[in-house]
Amino acid sequence: MPDGGGPGASHGQAGGGPVLPYVQGGAGPGFPRVPGDDVAGAGAVPGGGLPGARGLEGAPVERTPTERPLRLSPKVLLTDPIRMLPSLLLPLAGVLFLGGFSPGSFVWAATAVAGSVVFAAVRWLTFTYQIVGDRLELTRSLISRSVRTIPLERIRGVDISAPPLHRLLGIAVLRIDTGAGGDEKQEGELDGVTVEEGERLKAVLLWHARARTARRVQARGAVSAAGVASGSDELVSGASGVPAGAREEAAGSSTRHEVGDTTPERVFFVMPRKWLAYGPLSGAYLLTPFALVAGAVGLAFQWGSEFRIDRRVVVGAGEWIWEHPPLLVAALILLVLAMPVIAVIMYAVFNWDFTLRASEGYLIAGRGLITRRSVSLERRRVRGFEFVEGPAERRAGLGRAWAIVTGLGDSETRGQLMPVAPRDIVLDVVGEAIGPIAAGLRPHPPAARRRRLFRAIFPWLVIAACAVTAALLWSGFWWVLAAPALLLALLGVPLGLDRYRSLGHTYDGSRLSVRSGSLRRSQAVVEQRAVVGWTLSQTWFQRRAGLLTVTAGVGAGTGGYAALDVGEAEGPAFAAEVTPVWLTPFLVPDTSGTRETPTSGGPLPL
Repeated sequence: MPDGGGPGASHGQAGGGPVLPYVQGGAGPGFPRVPGDDVAGAGAVPGGGLPGARGLEGAPVERTPTERPLRLSPKVLLTDPIRMLPSLLLPLAGVLFLGGFSPGSFVWAATAVAGSVVFAAVRWLTFTYQIVGDRLELTRSLISRSVRTIPLERIRGVDISAPPLHRLLGIAVLRIDTGAGGDEKQEGELDGVTVEEGERLKAVLLWHARARTARRVQARGAVSAAGVASGSDELVSGASGVPAGAREEAAGSSTRHEVGDTTPERVFFVMPRKWLAYGPLSGAYLLTPFALVAGAVGLAFQWGSEFRIDRRVVVGAGEWIWEHPPLLVAALILLVLAMPVIAVIMYAVFNWDFTLRASEGYLIAGRGLITRRSVSLERRRVRGFEFVEGPAERRAGLGRAWAIVTGLGDSETRGQLMPVAPRDIVLDVVGEAIGPIAAGLRPHPPAARRRRLFRAIFPWLVIAACAVTAALLWSGFWWVLAAPALLLALLGVPLGLDRYRSLGHTYDGSRLSVRSGSLRRSQAVVEQRAVVGWTLSQTWFQRRAGLLTVTAGVGAGTGGYAALDVGEAEGPAFAAEVTPVWLTPFLVPDTSGTRETPTSGGPLPL
């Protein structure tokens, strides 16, 4: 069977998007005609829609196969056995060792390798995929027949990645995001399609998403027109809990991000090569040498017996190095000197040629040196972004950004919008791609500063006091613990003050923002339309300090973003400012008339 999509599966750029096969004549191969596909924004011809396509009120469409069953590229017969080698390594080594490297042991080892090749061939022969009407079917018929069906209207994004061996052979891995939380058992994966076939499938599957959204836009416009005709705007807004003005503003702001936009492709950011020098400022990359050493030691303990390496030999080597301080110091110096070098290498491996662009209603991020990965995020599902800074990054004026997206699994990887880069550039790029926050952060009460100082200093003072008492009563050995505890208590002063300065929240009329943290300072910017609820909570210590925590429930990202230690009056007022219809009835002006407080004097009974 062919690897590609057959005749007519041409590719190119027209208006920034892929040239879809046979669109001008109807649905074409791989593009099943569905009701409403003739609306604007779904690959339609301006002013007339798709010639021959049926409208929203047309007759039901027959769900027939729109392309013949296809198989993966035969090149997977090379990649699958190689991918199995790590799991076969230990059994093969055991067979060779137990057989004393005799000719018979080599025959058994060769038989195992041949069996893996046969298994890969059987898997390739028994797996097919095809688009059948409004769904993608993945069929496997080895012993029993298994069919995984993915409705095309549920597809939220398509990711294409190419590990080193795949890149060498010209094939790729295509993963389908269905908003199921990133579980591969619930999502689809085609491991071993040609690059051309992957791009063709990506265009076909995302085309259906654009058609779906265009139908929803048309239906929403019809409902709005009916509401205006009947004069029921106020009724509709009251039923939904959002004022009409806010609904219009939300609709207007989301129009820019609708899938199905026919605007040309736009590149927001391409990472310059000189920015690889920012790698050492990221703690995760900087500690890579120590992680490699720890992994090697763990591997020696775990697999040492398989390779006839006695654990006592490993322990003895460690004791010998410990008994020779000059060698230990030299090894530590080498690891420290290797930290920035390896950090730059790791940063380049993961973020080489990082590119962020927009095309046909999707944000597409591509990166990677060894494994090249392209992730597509449906802009309609993007609800905001999260800007993160570490201590070293803050001093250098750097930061990172992730998208807050509904139904996105593995958001730490798939949702990355910007790697470590200058702060101003990150905020400019993310603000242009998603939307900026226009208002400055509001400070929190002085009581919040006292709480952060207390939590940063008091625990270490308790440990130091206990260690000093033990040193005076029992043994001077406890001074070894008392000194570091006192030092950490002193360092807690600037840490607590910095944690307080990091606190903040604001709302600019369309987006809310909250920020907290010091060692990992995170600022989340979320659209107002993404808020689905509020949680106002108080601990016993917060009640005594007159503070509370306001958490905005969001059906995206981590599920909720909190403004920590806000004043008892400012917290409910902040929630009411974002969603006034929900909370205003529960608030009354205070005695000064400048703020609003909860009617019950405590957390709102929402």
